[in-house]
Amino acid sequence: MYLTKETKEELFTKHGGDSKNTGSAEGQIALFTFRISHLTEHLKKNRHDYNTERSLVLLVGKRRRLLDYLKKKEINRYREIIKELGIRK
Repeated sequence: MYLTKETKEELFTKHGGDSKNTGSAEGQIALFTFRISHLTEHLKKNRHDYNTERSLVLLVGKRRRLLDYLKKKEINRYREIIKELGIRK
């Protein structure tokens, strides 16, 4: 299993401020980025896995909406998370 409880807690602690703060935009964006990178690697090996491809597209859309929300509300937090995770616009 690629996403363990410890991995999630580590992501939320690093980006969300606390392991219990799972609702923070930064924590969710970090989690989505982790999952997106995993699915991207999977699709490199399994090109015809269309269900995973659809899941990846939906996940990227969720992350994009969260990033747009963060950009609209607090531009400094947006810039920090983009820089930390290496996400390009």
